Amino acid sequence: MPAYVALVRGANVLGSGKLPMAELKAICERAGFKSVRTWIASGNVVFHSRKSAATIKATLETALTRYAGRPFSVHIRTAAEMTTVLQRNPFKQRPGSLTVAFFLDGPPPADALEAVTNRKAEQLRLGQREIYVYYAAGFADSRITIRAAKNGTARNMNTIAKLVEMAASL
Repeated sequence: MPAYVALVRGANVLGSGKLPMAELKAICERAGFKSVRTWIASGNVVFHSRKSAATIKATLETALTRYAGRPFSVHIRTAAEMTTVLQRNPFKQRPGSLTVAFFLDGPPPADALEAVTNRKAEQLRLGQREIYVYYAAGFADSRITIRAAKNGTARNMNTIAKLVEMAASL
């Protein structure tokens, strides 16, 4: 049975989108997912399922909307796809805590980097369904706007590495 990683957008960010990880785990188990495990309180969950990624996405988004009374978006990757995201990180020599992948539902537009505004020291590269960003000066003062990532969700490389490890151990 394939292993998946689900990344919930906007869970427990800046005091909004309250989603206890115990509840996320229970929602996944009620949906029929197996070996469900969550990681930190920001909407990361790994599990097994025979369902397609599209079905998993729709199932979780519907269940989370019912739970919270507001829409949540979810980005799904297989364990293999998540491993590829980690391996293709173009900023491997940079700190994982300062390098993120913005997960998208589809490929980023070819001109996505040209539309970036308020860029300072950040470095960006396009991935398959991700946009990689290295925040050279840190996150605190960054005002970068990545229009192509507006509906995406970001995870740093340390979190991605942990999710890859968790999915591999299911």
